[in-house]
Parts: sequence; structure tokens; C-alpha cells
Amino acid sequence: MNVLVINCGSSSLKYQLINSDSEEVLAKGLCERIGIDGRLVYQKEGCDKEVTEASMPTHKEAIQMVLDALTNDKTGAIKSLKEIDAVGHRVVHGGEKFASSVVIDEEVIKAVEECNDLAPLHNPANLIGINVCKELMPGVPMVAVFDTAFHQTMPAKAYLYGLPIEYYENYKVRRYGFHGTSHSFVSKRTVEFLGLDPENSKVIVCHLGNGSSISAVLNGKCIDTTMGLTPLEGVVMGTRSGNIDPAIIEYIAKKENLDIPAIMNILNKKSGLQGLSKLSSDFRDLNEAAQNGNKYAENAIEVLCYGIAKFVGGYVAALNGVDAITFTAGIGENASLVREKVVEYLGYLGITLDKEANSKRGEEMIISTADSKVKVCVIPTNEELAICRETVALVK
Repeated sequence: MNVLVINCGSSSLKYQLINSDSEEVLAKGLCERIGIDGRLVYQKEGCDKEVTEASMPTHKEAIQMVLDALTNDKTGAIKSLKEIDAVGHRVVHGGEKFASSVVIDEEVIKAVEECNDLAPLHNPANLIGINVCKELMPGVPMVAVFDTAFHQTMPAKAYLYGLPIEYYENYKVRRYGFHGTSHSFVSKRTVEFLGLDPENSKVIVCHLGNGSSISAVLNGKCIDTTMGLTPLEGVVMGTRSGNIDPAIIEYIAKKENLDIPAIMNILNKKSGLQGLSKLSSDFRDLNEAAQNGNKYAENAIEVLCYGIAKFVGGYVAALNGVDAITFTAGIGENASLVREKVVEYLGYLGITLDKEANSKRGEEMIISTADSKVKVCVIPTNEELAICRETVALVK
């Protein structure tokens, strides 16, 4: 069964064509600068990347170019669109409406539209991708896989904010969490990799990248996570502030004569590692600068690692213990320095770092010593494969 996985952003689109039987990626790529000038990157398995500059006024032209590339006579991964058996769509926000992936119909589309206020930059783009695929591939079953669904098992004590309850009752203001597809995939793989009992396991997943979130997973179900109503809450991220005192918003607004949209732009796009370092949101740039004595970069890294360790410690309490702590995503899989600094705070759990193992990048591995009481490991995330599996489970 061939599954096309689509992840639509506001001006971009990532895709993979996966054979669900072998779980082999037949082709992958992305469309960039949709609505500006347009660029298609396409790579068939075993071949070099192809880059095509072409006009993409809307997502419709972008998806059409993807489908044309997949069926190209010379480098296409398939001969015709009839070989695409299903499409899995990443949808950022499902609110309280969706606790699992669903086959897309008109009622689902309407329910996703009702969540647009909760993710105004992402959900409308996700819906565009769904509607365009329905138009270009009529009759092909399609599935929506939600970033928020995995976290819908959180109890009220974890998702409610200390606000007047009317805001939750009337507007559904609560913690939703994101990166759910990654947290689900990585927590399950951690249990398999370490040979834990799925029905008796306590796992903390640290999804660390330009956007970062941490989750506490008890017996396969999420009981808490760091992101909130939006992806702004939690640990310091590439350009996002993470947790701050809410009164800071009013204080800065008065000092700088800024309105709410301007403040939110600062918190989302000019804060985090970039704001702290005055340099970059890319950890590689910060690491290099810190090694050359840049104090701003050093402080940014320390703030990041200290914050991660505090959340991990809190989730050990929430789980009343922990079997495994897993690092994943761009920083989690590749930044050995971050893993080392976080683990340094966890000695009270009986954890010692295996420095030789930790020096490796981007592969499944245990980075704690054999005598550590808690296993610490690295598990590369694969959200596209997770979306493929969810899709197959619903349409096969």
C-alpha cells in the first residue's frame, strides 16, 4: 500500500511517498515559497535531489507539481496516481474534538475549521492541502493526523489553567500540547527499544528542535506536556520564549509602546535562543560561538538545558518515577552538548552519562551507563512514518 504523507505550512509543503508494507520511502521532498515564486525539491529513493524553480501561486499548483514529479516518466516513483492508495495529512490543532486520527469527510473538515482560531497560522494551510488533494485525487481515502491528539489523554489537573473556569467552558482555553505525532512515535519506540512492559512503563520524551516540547507518558498515554494552548508555552525554543511571567507582556508593552500583536511577534519570533544570544536560533551557530567565548551564546545554552532539566524533574514527580528519558528531534538527536548538560542535572536519579555513546549523532542508542538506574536514550523521530501508520490503520 502506497501512502502519500502531506504536511502543509502557510507557504510550504513537505511530502513523502511511503510503501506501508516495507515502510520504505519511495520519494520525498518539499515545496517552498508558495505564493511568492515557488521551488520544488524532489528526491526519488536512491537518486539525487531535483530542484525546480516554478510559479506556485497557491497550494494547488504546489501539490500538482508534487504529483507530476511522482509520476514523471524518467524519475517518478510511480507510474500513475492510481498507485497512491491513501493520503495522510498532518493537522496541527484538533482541539478537544479529536483524540485520535480520523478518516476525512465533510464533518471532519468542518470540525477542523472550527479549530482555526486555536491555530490560525497552521490549520487553514492544513485544510488547503486536504481540499486540494480531494480535488486532484477524487475517491482516494484521506486521513487527518492531529498534533494535539496524543495529548488528549491528559487529566484535567494537567490541562486546566489557573484562570476563571468560564474561559475553558466558553472558549476551550486549556493546555493542548503539540508534536503529538512525534511524542507518540518516540515513546512507543522507546518501550520497544528498551524492552519495557508497555502496560507498566514511565517514559519522558524530550522533543528538542527549533520548536521544543517535553511529555510524560504513563503506560503509553500522555499525562502531561509542556506546550499549551499554543506552541509558545514550555521550554525556551529557537525563537519562542517558552514560559514567562505574564505580567512581562504589559510591562514591555508600556515601556516600548507596543500593541498585543507586536508583543506576540516578539515572543514567537524574536525571543528564545535567538533573543538570548543576539546571534541565531540555530543551535549549531550558538555552539560554535560559545566555544569561541561568546557569553550570550553560553548563557542561551545554559538557560535551555537548565529549563529542560527542570521540566524532566517535574515529570519524574508527575509519573512518580521514570524508566526512561528519551531525546529526539533536531537538537535532541544531534546536540551531544545539550544531552550532556541536561543529564548532569539528573544525578539524583542514579544516572551517569556514557560519554562515548553520547558523542554519536542521529541514531538509536542508549547514552547512560549500564549501571544507571534510569535509561537515557536517543530515538530519532519519524513523524511521516507515524502518519503513514495511522493512515493505514484506518483505511486498510
